[in-house]
Amino acid sequence: MPPREDRENQALIRLFHVSKRYGAKAALSDITIDFEKGEFAFITGPSGAGKTTLLKLLYLGEALTEGQILVDGMNLARINRRTVPMLRRKFGIVFQDYKLIASMTVFRNIALVLEAQGKRPRLVAKKVRSLLRNVGMEDRENALPPSLSGGEQQRVAIARAMAGEPRIILADEPTGSLDPEAADAIFELLKDFHARGGTVIIATHDRSLIRKAAHRVVHLKQGRCVAIEGN
Repeated sequence: MPPREDRENQALIRLFHVSKRYGAKAALSDITIDFEKGEFAFITGPSGAGKTTLLKLLYLGEALTEGQILVDGMNLARINRRTVPMLRRKFGIVFQDYKLIASMTVFRNIALVLEAQGKRPRLVAKKVRSLLRNVGMEDRENALPPSLSGGEQQRVAIARAMAGEPRIILADEPTGSLDPEAADAIFELLKDFHARGGTVIIATHDRSLIRKAAHRVVHLKQGRCVAIEGN
């Protein structure tokens, strides 16, 4: 393992004594951990352990209660509202329930991300079709999400997550509702993103998914970090 100072210099995400409470209930308590640039890591634990809450704190889907979070040098405890979009462009988010817009085609679901960044229509079309080829969905660009299988919808969700060329993908139970074959395909897409230099953090309780690769595993229980496996 590299010296502590070297690991800190490589850190892309840093959490210092982070806690999150909803009223009197503690969802996370005193979490201190770093995630390095180009890392592939798992966050695991039983339902209610705080996995989803931890991911939400990283992109300000939720505000932390105590502590500090640094993302690529940005202190989330001090960030102003005008800077939040800049922060969120660093992330691609993959949800277990996909969160695709049911009334819009596959093409439009992905194009919206690029249009929000002010990309020109011709570039949007080229980029969307390239992303769909990468996830094996180029022949379904005009389909509506409800007509797709779970695995197909998650492929589209990953293409959407990659559309803004993020540095980090956060995946919340990305294979939780999929059959083993579809789950393997989704995992391969996330590995491909990592192989190209991206950082991947997956929240999951699926031990079979974790066993597929020798990556660092952060264990949560009742909102606390109880163990970290791997380098």
